[in-house]
Amino acid sequence: MSINRRRFLELGLGATAISLPATASGQSGQESELRSQVGCLVDTTLCVGCRKCEEACNRSNRLARPERPFTDRHVFREERRPTADAFTIVNSYPGEPSRVQLERDETFVKVQCLHCVDPACVSGCIVGALTKSAEGPVLYEADICIGCRYCMVACPFEIPAYEYLDPVAPRVRKCTYCVDDTERTGPQPACAAACPMEAIQFGPRVDVMALAHQRIEQRPDRYIDHVYGEHEVGGTSWVYLAGRPMAEVGMMDLPKEAPPRLTESIQHGIFNYGAVPLALYGGLAGLMWLTHRRQGADDDE
Repeated sequence: MSINRRRFLELGLGATAISLPATASGQSGQESELRSQVGCLVDTTLCVGCRKCEEACNRSNRLARPERPFTDRHVFREERRPTADAFTIVNSYPGEPSRVQLERDETFVKVQCLHCVDPACVSGCIVGALTKSAEGPVLYEADICIGCRYCMVACPFEIPAYEYLDPVAPRVRKCTYCVDDTERTGPQPACAAACPMEAIQFGPRVDVMALAHQRIEQRPDRYIDHVYGEHEVGGTSWVYLAGRPMAEVGMMDLPKEAPPRLTESIQHGIFNYGAVPLALYGGLAGLMWLTHRRQGADDDE
């Protein structure tokens, strides 16, 4: 990673003052690895749908300006997904968010790449254009990408978007965690820095998770007891709190196991002990035997 990226992540690791209590036996290897990874907590009970995060993301990544201004709330009339020109979007879901939010009748949810702990897009990329950095962000190298779009098929959250309208050098596009733009975004992602309600908290993933559980414990009337992204598909760097069931606010019901663990286990099972070559050569040998047998029968006739 470049110096800018290291500076961004070093500053980010010190951005939060929350810490987990040390265990008597010390940190496990896995905990130590996760502590080096950054994360973001999105508290949907605090989001007011101002779309400042969308605008900040647009400016930070120098994306095309949308036809509608970011102050236009008519976009909430339909559910949207991230695109090649919009790495982060906010959707509105009607319904009472929680018992302490009676003044509002909807929940706003920010959507972007969740930067999975064990990303399926990285596993599915056949040329290594997508990589998982030690600090957490899933990074993309356009110069390596061949446009196969396997990452789009592999992603359980259906996030990566493709520049179909670019005939020369189309790219796969998604949230970058702002690691390539630290000179303009500061020590945290642009969306987190721009949020006026502090609905997005950035820091080490383990601390972000501790903060999420602390809020649930302190305000059980405000939150459901579920941190989305803690376990889904092996865990994600972006995690969510809500005052309603996650399915009601656009969150997919996904298994705990990361997709690469299933697909790679199948691949390893198939290729272990030369099963595929043996089956292939066995099939060819059988075909040759059958062909020679028929030729022998023809000669006899």
